Amino acid sequence: MTIKLIAIDIDGTLLNNDHRITPETRATIQAALTADIKVVLCSGRPLTGVTPFLKELGISGDDQYAITFNGSMAQTITGKVLVQHALSYTDYIDLEAWARKQAVHFQVETPQRLYTANPDLSWETVVESHLVHLPIGVRTLDEMPTDLTMPTAMFIDEESVIDRVMTAIPQEFHDRFYVVRTSPKFIEVMNQHASKGKTLHELATRLRIRADEIMAIGDQGNDLPMIRYAGFGIAMGNASEPVKAAANHITLSNTENGVAAAIKQYALNYSKE
Repeated sequence: MTIKLIAIDIDGTLLNNDHRITPETRATIQAALTADIKVVLCSGRPLTGVTPFLKELGISGDDQYAITFNGSMAQTITGKVLVQHALSYTDYIDLEAWARKQAVHFQVETPQRLYTANPDLSWETVVESHLVHLPIGVRTLDEMPTDLTMPTAMFIDEESVIDRVMTAIPQEFHDRFYVVRTSPKFIEVMNQHASKGKTLHELATRLRIRADEIMAIGDQGNDLPMIRYAGFGIAMGNASEPVKAAANHITLSNTENGVAAAIKQYALNYSKE
C-alpha cells in the first residue's frame, strides 16, 4: 500500500506533553514531504492556531492543506477555503440560550475572532484565545453580527461542569448538530455535515486520493471519524480506548515520538525501531 496523504491531529498527537514538536517528529514529517506525501494537520484549532506548527514543519503554499475547526473547514495553507460547513445565526441563538439555562460558559469561534455573550469570562476561554491566536469579542445577542461564519460553538468550563452538561444535551441537538467532547473541558457543536472524517473525504476527493492511500493519526473522540475513514487508521499510545479499538494499528505515545514511529514504519517503510 502506498500512502499519499497523512492526516495528523495536533494536540496529544503531533505535540508532546510540553506542547512541542520533537526534532525526530519534525525530521520524519519533512522526510514524508520530500517523498511527495501530503501532510495535512487536522485540528479543532482555527488556521491561526495551526499556522505556527505548519511553519515549523515547513508546510506552505496553495498545494498544501489543513483541516481546521474539527472538520468544519478545509483550507489551503494560504487560507483559501475549499470546504466549509458552518453554523447559522439561528443555531448560535438556540445554543447560547440553552447554555445560559445550564449555567455553562459558551462561545463561538470564527476565523477572525472568538465571541461570547458572557462578560464573566471563563479562564478556559482566555487560555483558548491564547492557544489559537484569536482575540476575544464580548458581544450581547443584540450586538452579535448575524452574518458571521461560525465553524464551531463550544461549551467550555471546568471538567465537572462539562461532565454535567454532556449528559444534559438534548437529543434534538444530537440530531441537529455534530456534538463531540474534544477535551475534558470542551464540548464542541458543529454543523452536522462537519467532522474530521467527512472533510478529509471531501479534501481527498478533490485531490483524487483514495481512502486506502490515506493514513490518519489521532488520539481522541474527535479523531474517530478520520481514523475510521482512512485506509490506515493509527491510534496514539496515549489515545482513548474507542480510538484504539477503531484503529488498524497503535503506535507509541505522544511522549515517545509516536507520530514519527508510525510514519517511518507504515508510510516511509522503514524497519520498526
